[in-house]
Amino acid sequence: MSYTALYRKWRPVSFEDVKGQEPIVQTLKNQITSERIGHAYLFCGTRGTGKTSIAKIYARAVNCERPVDGSPCNECPTCQAILSGSSMNVVEIDAASNNGVENIRDIRDQVQYPPTEGRYRVYIIDEVHMLSIGAFNALLKTLEEPPSYVIFILATTEVHKIPVTILSRCQRYDFKRISLETIAARLRELTQAEAIEVEDKALMYVAKAADGSLRDGLSLLDQCAAFHYGKLLTYENVLEVLGAVDTAVFSQMFNAVREGRTRDCICSLEEILIQGRELGQFVTDFIWYMRNLLLIRSSDDVEGLVDMSEENRKLLKEDASRSDGPTLMRYIRVFSELSNQLRYAAQKRVLVEVALIKLTRPAMEPDLDGILQRLGALEAQLEDLEAGRIAIPASSPDGCTAAMEMRQVSASHPVETETPPERVALPPAQMEDLKLVRNEWAKIVRSIGGGAKSYLRDTVVEPGGEGCLTIVFMDSMSYDMGKRPKVIGELERYVEASYGRAIYFKTRLAGRGERLNTIYVTEEELKEKIHIDIIEED
Repeated sequence: MSYTALYRKWRPVSFEDVKGQEPIVQTLKNQITSERIGHAYLFCGTRGTGKTSIAKIYARAVNCERPVDGSPCNECPTCQAILSGSSMNVVEIDAASNNGVENIRDIRDQVQYPPTEGRYRVYIIDEVHMLSIGAFNALLKTLEEPPSYVIFILATTEVHKIPVTILSRCQRYDFKRISLETIAARLRELTQAEAIEVEDKALMYVAKAADGSLRDGLSLLDQCAAFHYGKLLTYENVLEVLGAVDTAVFSQMFNAVREGRTRDCICSLEEILIQGRELGQFVTDFIWYMRNLLLIRSSDDVEGLVDMSEENRKLLKEDASRSDGPTLMRYIRVFSELSNQLRYAAQKRVLVEVALIKLTRPAMEPDLDGILQRLGALEAQLEDLEAGRIAIPASSPDGCTAAMEMRQVSASHPVETETPPERVALPPAQMEDLKLVRNEWAKIVRSIGGGAKSYLRDTVVEPGGEGCLTIVFMDSMSYDMGKRPKVIGELERYVEASYGRAIYFKTRLAGRGERLNTIYVTEEELKEKIHIDIIEED
């Protein structure tokens, strides 16, 4: 006899078997017991949450000869026929492969005929978002006014792709992701029924890897049990099969990153690869590990948020005490970006190594986060120096004192004194335009749609002449994208519409090392400042 996969073998056959969707189940059962059955339903939610299973149960329940509290009996001839797939009253359609107008026209022709047995003809259209626009239009009229004996159940994972005209004709039910505890409890029930010996810790990891999908959890459990058939399924076995990494390895990696030990990070990554671990799974789990560290760092009571053994929780608390919130958030941000890049990358290892170098060597990353981390490290060193935890060497190997070395360095590299900002007088009209735009610049930039907002984010506005302002860009890439006529035109139209000013914008790229600290004032303000008459030259 052929083997049946666990997710197929243990597919729910009654409402009582459905896990994690209690509000939806109760609503549907009440509709059946009260005979308030709708003509069109939309089941939407992520994969593996029970949409198709509940649709099939509902199709049997409305046709069952002896329903029990709204659930099908699964024993009467009608239920048996539907279960075996021989009933003509329940039609399942895969919209991914039957998405044309002609397929919907076939349905429209079929609904004219009443059911041969039972009370309702039920059409279950799975992945309904794959239907073409023409197919949706063909379905509209039938969906709005079907015969009294017809029920449509539409299932989708991408509800945003369904036209509003379809949504308005259906009762919508949103299937939520199944909780970690519910998946783990269901897996525990099934392992006992299948006589599979498994550790609790291993089940919890499989449930976490399922990511809210019970079907994925059953598939992963099936895979792990097949690899270690007839043996106790341990936590290490699950990690080996799924290509995952133990928590202790994450702790070692995190401490190496925190202490700036780049070589140790690369060596740990090499060991992970030698063991056959999957890099995408490693990155996902490491993000989760740092998320737990951040929660422990931010809250005293995390019992319900960090679900793990006491041993691992103690290890997490030790690592959390050695780090700070901003640094952890930067680590998570870098690895989250890495996770998106790995999906389409050919050289995954290189990308992971670059991310680790970013974290251990913030000086190599010229962004704000890297600068802030370097400043934090310098502040910590100064605190240690003041507290006497770091000793200043009395002399260098050649006998010169450290102070002498510092003086020599200062003499060879004189420190440039900061030039005071220049004050420039502007005509009243130009000054008024400049003040208006500068005060509202952040709001104006936020109001610009598309990618232009990111190009204008770090710009500075300066006078450009009568009725004109100049936008100064700090880097060449933003300048190339931001100087386009489309962007400038949108800016000018927004300023005119919002503030009633016809202001024209020019653009330029800031020079290397240029100081944009000029102070613009009116002629009266400048006279008050310098207390002398201003002579304007022709």
